[in-house]
Amino acid sequence: MRVILLVLTALALSACQIVYKLPTRQGNVIEQKQLDQLQVGMSREQVRFLMGTPVAASPFEDRRWDYVGYYKSPRGKVSSRVVSLWFDGDKVSRMDGVKAPDADNKALEDPDVKTVLREDKKAQAEETRIESEQGKESGVILTPDRSSP
Repeated sequence: MRVILLVLTALALSACQIVYKLPTRQGNVIEQKQLDQLQVGMSREQVRFLMGTPVAASPFEDRRWDYVGYYKSPRGKVSSRVVSLWFDGDKVSRMDGVKAPDADNKALEDPDVKTVLREDKKAQAEETRIESEQGKESGVILTPDRSSP
C-alpha cells in the first residue's frame, strides 16, 4: 500500500514543474560589446585577447576562425549565434555575423539573472493570458432562469 502511495505521489509531483532546469550555455560567450570593438586589420593576438579562443579553428585552414555561441533558457527558449572571422596573413580581413542580433537572440547576448527572471515572468504572464482566453470560450452555454418573469 505504501509503495503505491509513494509511486502516485512521485507521479503527481513530476507533473508539477517543481524541478528547476538550469540554463545551458555552450561554445563561446559572445557579447555585442566585444564584437563592437572588433575591427578589420586587427592581429590574431588582439582578436584572441578580445574574443577568446575560437571554438572552430581548422588546423589545415588557419584563415578562418569561428566563434559559436548557444544558449538555452530554463523555459526552453534557444538562441544561437555564429561569428566568423577571416584572416589575410595575421590581420582580420573580413567579419561575418558581427552585427547585433534581433530581439529573439537577446538572451544569448546577456543571459544574466535579471534577464532570465524577466523572461520567465513574461512567459508566465503569456501562459496565464492564454489560459484565461481559453476559459472564456469554454463552449458552455448558460440558459436563463425561466421561473421568474
